[in-house]
Amino acid sequence: MSRKNGRQKKNKHNNYNIDYLAGDAVVIDLQRNTPQNHFQAKHQSTPRPITAKNESQGQFMAAIKTNTLIFGLGPAGTGKSYCTAAMAAEALMADEIDRIIFTRPAIETGKSMGFLPGKLEDKFDPYFSAFKSCLISNAGKGVIECAVKNGNIVVEPLAYMRGKTFNRCFVVLDEAQNCSPEEMKMFMTRIGKYSTVVINGDLTQSDIDTYSGLNDAINRVNDVAGVHIHEFTYGDIVRSDIVKDIIMRYEDPNPVGHGFRRGY
Repeated sequence: MSRKNGRQKKNKHNNYNIDYLAGDAVVIDLQRNTPQNHFQAKHQSTPRPITAKNESQGQFMAAIKTNTLIFGLGPAGTGKSYCTAAMAAEALMADEIDRIIFTRPAIETGKSMGFLPGKLEDKFDPYFSAFKSCLISNAGKGVIECAVKNGNIVVEPLAYMRGKTFNRCFVVLDEAQNCSPEEMKMFMTRIGKYSTVVINGDLTQSDIDTYSGLNDAINRVNDVAGVHIHEFTYGDIVRSDIVKDIIMRYEDPNPVGHGFRRGY
């Protein structure tokens, strides 16, 4: 289910099948001054298409191509992060952007992991690992590791975003249901020129005690030009059938009806 408002980016196509370059063996310098044809010439793998696994994913990926600020809402397993990573990797390798910026609120599910040793990027790496895996599966380990080393892929805590401007960037805010309204306002007002910003979250899995900034944001900006809100449903879950069934049980308002009966 999709809701789209306002003007769209020009010279874009709403195709569901999008090409990208895959392969783990070749390390490519993704600095901005590297011409696209030179990049492709150095890459020794054959391009293979990114194919949406269902219509909803195709609509989401097409929306990312044609809008500035895109919200991906829905349950776990629908492919929000995978589709976002695919589009981010494609934009970087096509030299449409200078950097991919990944961020998320530093809120943990359940008990805190406590103090983590190392530098700031080391402390934040556990939050980035899932999205990094999605990038690697779309562009290859060598490409992504080189991009991280060169500063073309940047991971930053949400709290460090104030005062920055996103120009020629593909920015991803993950687990946005755990943002406060103040954090969402701060983040969305960082958007500069020639950038794409994707905000993903599941409103049913908030780990904060206050009103979710994600819910507040979509109510405020849903009719702003250049904003697209895409809603995945339980029927769009592609991770596995058992994940779909488990999520449906947790959403059941009367779980007692499925009570376990011991055999003794």
